[in-house]
Amino acid sequence: MNDESALKRLWAPWRLPWIKESSQGVHDCFICDMVNAPAEQDREHLLLYRGERTLLLMNRFPYTNGHLMVAPKRHVADMQQLEAEDWAEVGLLTQVALSALQQTINPHGFNLGWNLGRISGAGLETHLHQHIVPRWNGDTNFMPVVGQTRVISQDLWDCYDQVYQAVRAMRI
Repeated sequence: MNDESALKRLWAPWRLPWIKESSQGVHDCFICDMVNAPAEQDREHLLLYRGERTLLLMNRFPYTNGHLMVAPKRHVADMQQLEAEDWAEVGLLTQVALSALQQTINPHGFNLGWNLGRISGAGLETHLHQHIVPRWNGDTNFMPVVGQTRVISQDLWDCYDQVYQAVRAMRI
């Protein structure tokens, strides 16, 4: 039996721009674009909350539905350049994100992490950002390993709207 004929295909064409960009490195800073854009464009940028020093945003190319990020507004690549106030707000927005995700999509757990440098997997290595990745029992399956494909179970914009409402209800 031909292995090729046994494969099933899942189409995820929205990921192609990211694949093309990440193979060459990201040249522009989408986080700085968000910082500099007017608030009226927050939904377009998937920006959930603008803090005094940091942002809470949804990942446009998520590992799972509800994949969020917390990033300082300042364009820094080195964690040692963050000030105590930056760390305090990163912590606060991480708590807000976890609570909003628990209220809306009810994951069983989370992965939190920072990809520091290109070799660690950072697609945008010049602007620090923490990933908040919701996880569910049984969400690790054969697709990422065998098919190099992740299955996202919820529309990106529906998820954004749900999480946005939960974040706003917290009155940070």
